[in-house]
Amino acid sequence: MGRILAIDYGNKRVGLAVTDPLQLIATPLDTVHSQDLVAYLKAYHLREPLSALVIGMPKNLQNEATDSTSAVVGVVRRLRKEFPEVPVHEIDERFTSRMAHAAMLAGGLSKKDRRDKATVDRVSATLILQSFLESR
Repeated sequence: MGRILAIDYGNKRVGLAVTDPLQLIATPLDTVHSQDLVAYLKAYHLREPLSALVIGMPKNLQNEATDSTSAVVGVVRRLRKEFPEVPVHEIDERFTSRMAHAAMLAGGLSKKDRRDKATVDRVSATLILQSFLESR
């Protein structure tokens, strides 16, 4: 059984999270530049086989597309092309950034660490992955 990797895509940075080999626990993995995403995923997939990819799909409160949605749809298309053997799942990512801030506050992270956008992206990816795991 391979790992499941989650992606919190942004135009500049991409937050990544991954499960353990038994697909039970979601943990933050890394933050990469959006241009380096596919290369990073290919290298990771060679080291640790992936059984699925999960990407957060941005939607507004009315469940409609946002300014970022078209970019994420393009990334999903590219991931399906580059990794034809790995299923790509889309999951609603509304409120993940707000939930990430709340989780970091509850976890005792310093104000400086909570302001670090890369940390927020990794925690958001972890929340996306945890939500996917719970929905199965």
